[in-house]
Order: sequence, then C-alpha cells, then structure tokens
Amino acid sequence: MSWFKPFKMEFAPFAEFGNPQVDEILQAHYLPNTQHPILSLVTQRQQQNDVLGLTLKLPAGYQVNSEADFEQLHNSLASALEKVGIRELNLHFVTQKASGTQHERGKSVSSTAAQELRPEGYNSVRRAQSNLPPVIDAQEAPSNSPLTRGELPPVIDAQAQAQPIKSEAVQREDELTSKRPAPSTQSQLKAHPRIKNVIVVASGKGGVGKSTTTVNLALALQQTGAKVGVLDADIYGPSVPTMLGTAGKTPLIENEQFIPLEAYGMAVLSIGNLTGDDNTPVVWRGPKATGALMQLFNQTAWPDLDYLLIDMPPGTGDIQLTLAQRIPVTGAVIVTTPQHVALMDAQKGIELFNKVNIPVLGVVENMSTHVCSNCGHTDEIFGTGGGDKLSAAYQVPLLGRLPLNASIRHNADQGKPSVIANDAAAIHYKDIALAMLVQLAKIPSRERDSNRIF
Repeated sequence: MSWFKPFKMEFAPFAEFGNPQVDEILQAHYLPNTQHPILSLVTQRQQQNDVLGLTLKLPAGYQVNSEADFEQLHNSLASALEKVGIRELNLHFVTQKASGTQHERGKSVSSTAAQELRPEGYNSVRRAQSNLPPVIDAQEAPSNSPLTRGELPPVIDAQAQAQPIKSEAVQREDELTSKRPAPSTQSQLKAHPRIKNVIVVASGKGGVGKSTTTVNLALALQQTGAKVGVLDADIYGPSVPTMLGTAGKTPLIENEQFIPLEAYGMAVLSIGNLTGDDNTPVVWRGPKATGALMQLFNQTAWPDLDYLLIDMPPGTGDIQLTLAQRIPVTGAVIVTTPQHVALMDAQKGIELFNKVNIPVLGVVENMSTHVCSNCGHTDEIFGTGGGDKLSAAYQVPLLGRLPLNASIRHNADQGKPSVIANDAAAIHYKDIALAMLVQLAKIPSRERDSNRIF
C-alpha cells in the first residue's frame, strides 16, 4: 500500500533509542539456562513514558523447559527496571528454527505494573498474569486461522495450554485496586504521530446500534474529504468486518506490525479479521483483552489519519479504563436508544468519560422513530425524548436521531453501510458527523509524540 512506504522510512532500529541504565540491567540478566544476556536477544524495543516493551529472539533450538522460568525472568527484570523508572514491562518472545525465524504459538509473556494503583506497603512491581490464557482457543481455531499458521505478532500469538497464575500479593492488590477509580492520565498523553484525532464510539449496553453508527460516521467523515480509519475494539463481539465487507480477510504483517485492511478507502482493523472464522469465540480474561486492544492500536502501521474511530465494546470495564489510561482520545460519542433502561447504562458511560477527562462530544439517539413502509405512520416504539433528557442532564449536545429502518440493518449485513448505499438514513449519519465536527473544533489540539516509533 502506498501510504505504508513513508512510515517504513521513519522506522528506526531499537538501538538508536537505547537507554544506558536499561541496557545495563538487560546485560546483567540472562535467558534461563543459558549464557545469553537479555540485551543480546532484543530485536525490538518500544518505550513510551514509563512503559517498556521488548521483543526477544530466542536462540535456534532453544527449548522452553518451564513457563515458571520466564515468569521468574520477568519478575527479576521488572524489579530492577522499576528502580530506573520503568513501571510496566512487556516481554514478547520469538522462536527460531534452523530455516529461519518462526512466530510460534506460546512464547509470549506480558504483564503490567501501575505504580499509581499499588497498595501501600507493596514494594514490588505488580506482576499480572505472566502465563496468560490463550488469546482465543488456539486448539479450536480453524486450520486457515492466522493463529494456527503462526503468522501473528507474538503478543497475540499466545500459548494454547497456558493457565493463569496469580500470586497472593497480586490477588490482594487486585481486590484493593478494583475499588479505586482509574487515574486521570489523558492530559499527560501525547497524540499519535500519524493520527490527529481518536474518537471512541461507546454505549452503556449492547444492541443499541453502536457498531452501525461507528462505520457510518466514519464513512460520512470520509465524504468530507478527511482521511479516516476504523479500529474495532469490540473484542468479544466484532461486527465491523461484516459491516465493511472485510469478513474473511486477514491483515498482512510486516516488521512485526499489522497492515490495516482497506474498506471503501478507509484503513480498518478488527480482531474479527484475526480469528479466521466467524464462529471462533474470543475467550480472553480482562488483562489479555486490554493487551489486545493496545496491540491493535500500537502495533499497527496506521497511515496518516485525520480521524480514527474506535468501536468500543459495550459497558464500562477493563478495556474502557485501559483506553482512557493509555490511548490519547480526543473525544467520545455515546450511542443510546430512547428507552429508560438504555439511558441508565448510557449515563454510566458518560460518567466514566467525565472521570477520566475524555470530552463527550455528544449523544446519538438511535432507533428513535419507526416509519411504516406501507402507510407512512410514525411510531416511537422505544419511547421518546430519551436523548434530550440525557443531553440536558449532562450538558452535552444531542448530535442527532436515527430512525429504526430496515434498510440500515439490511445494508450493514450486506457489507454496504447506509452512507455508501445512500439510503434514507444516510442523510442522518452525515448530519450527525457534521455536528460532531463542530464539537471537535472546540477541543484544543494535543501535542504530537515525536519520539514514538510505532
């Protein structure tokens, strides 16, 4: 793809961004049961603030005797690196065979340490699950899945047989931190060097039309002349591939990065394009799901974009909190339906974004009215005025209302969204996109992260 060429020219080897203190620690630690310093195995390094990610190429023929060895290595490194300001360490292992490098199943260890969430008196770095459960059940994955072909970057290509291991200290910490709100770090995050605005589309509950709204708003923005991308972060129920006609397609991987698929001129990536089968379930625990979101955002060769729309999973859980802490979000759009139960959940979404300092650009009321295709009678099946009440209660604009229309569903199922099909609902999506741009113009631009290499 033509837009990938300038990105590759900007990429630089990890050695150019070395940190002497970190290098000294890596040199002093060895691969289990070998005389290989960890520093000599590093092929890729990614550091953003206090988060360090390392990709290690294991020697040819190296046998993993015990996952506990890797857990011990990680814990030892994490403790040493914490003293030089690294509070989160992610290790990714790449195996080799005689014929060349292979990204095999099961050589991935990842953990997270957040200083601001540590309980008092807990002096060690937090070690989350080092033996993570499989990203999806790799044993059940179809033969044409990227998981079974071993073509995924090592973070996602997790060990099929691994079981979660938690120490008592981590369990105690989880109990404490689960009751604490996430720290408000959005103001400290710099913008992605190639993405001007990240917009999340969220809902408090499922089934309100969030994904349909996401893809149509993205296409409406594109028709204004903007460069637009879509990231499907609905890990457990990805539907963007079906709606944009990319179902069954698998992204290429180059230099350990995903190359986004293209749909109607937009760069698109979804976990649904990685499982290889529409019926393959994603069976991740919270830490693995949030890790996948970060990988899809960070380990993707996104082109220069004016807007990246992220289709969020419903609710207010781990993925939403991780996004708020780690991804520079310009603003959020809340999708709801008029009925009371949907509004209650939408309120929770707005409260979450307010707490983590993400501006709410506005509310979209979906399934607002139904117009009979035979007689033209208008009926408010799910009630009326819900979007107005939510808008007034939180002083956020009502960006627009969308009808309950069979053509919206039909066109989305066919991989040809309303804005492309130019059906009766298309004008509503375009009006909402313009109203959203008005709100975006009120938000100051975020400083770009010029040191970022991904």
